[in-house]
Amino acid sequence: MKQVVVTIDGPAGAGKSSVAKQLARRLGYRLLDTGAIYRAVALTTQRAGTAWTDGERCAQVARDLDIRFDFVGDKNHVFLAGEDVSAAIRTPEVSQGASQVSAHPPVRSALLELQRRLGTGGGVVVEGRDTGTIVFPNAEAKFFLTAKDEERARRRVAELAASGTTVDFAVTLSEIRERDQRDASRDVAPMVPASDAVIVDSSTQTLEEVVESLATSVLQRAASL
Repeated sequence: MKQVVVTIDGPAGAGKSSVAKQLARRLGYRLLDTGAIYRAVALTTQRAGTAWTDGERCAQVARDLDIRFDFVGDKNHVFLAGEDVSAAIRTPEVSQGASQVSAHPPVRSALLELQRRLGTGGGVVVEGRDTGTIVFPNAEAKFFLTAKDEERARRRVAELAASGTTVDFAVTLSEIRERDQRDASRDVAPMVPASDAVIVDSSTQTLEEVVESLATSVLQRAASL
């Protein structure tokens, strides 16, 4: 059976990371977290004292980015120049920074080639916000994963609590709505479903139900090629 490129787009907190990880495991595919790449750019620029509003400097960071992904146990870890930054890139501040740096056209251009190279040959699940529209427009299987705002905020609070970070639900909900607005209205690669993507609302589904549904769809698609 042909190995295909699977894209999972959608807003923050929709469950993309969890679904993509489990789906990659289920299919025996590699996992490419494009959002983590932008987070890595945000973290690197922050550490360098560069403002996230400085598009050219952020783009230079993107061009020089030394990033790799490796499963450690059941978790997909992110390494920058050999340093495990999996936790550091998931803070609320870096999340906001990632949304800001991703709005710069030079940054997106710098990372586009990297992302496509990492997905070469198929057999990969690609997670992000524009993976089915911009990064892999010809992907064989595309999904847009979403959920109600309140449910996404609840999941985000629980995720951070599990890593030892306590945040306020109301503040988190406000940040999610603000980020949705910014991501959906930006001039470059706005967060919208691809015209041929399957839209999946995970609000009332378990992780296992979503993964099984997507896996079935991917396997049917691959078998038809």
